[in-house]
Amino acid sequence: MKKSVLTRYRVLAYVTGVLLVLLCLSMIAKYALDVDGAADFTRVVAIAHGWLYVLYLVFAFDLGSKAKWPVGKQLWVLLAGTVPTAAFFVERRISHELEAEVAEDSPAVAKA
Repeated sequence: MKKSVLTRYRVLAYVTGVLLVLLCLSMIAKYALDVDGAADFTRVVAIAHGWLYVLYLVFAFDLGSKAKWPVGKQLWVLLAGTVPTAAFFVERRISHELEAEVAEDSPAVAKA
């Protein structure tokens, strides 16, 4: 497996996780605290999270298919983008699991 597959998954996991936390905070500001301007901010963050979550699903599925994960593990990783802060923990665990596999597939550096 190429390192780029893992890298793009990691980037989207962090971006999706941050946007989901922002979305939760903006919804609290909008509905519980009744903050002015929170409705517009919530709308923007919700749209951004929605589109980037779709990209996260594509990249996570690609990673899982190349790593030959079982269906249960694949679903666990795919759903991590829907639970606030879960994407951070799942990404860290997956990255540690796949670091060795990615290092094995990379070509050896020739010494001069």
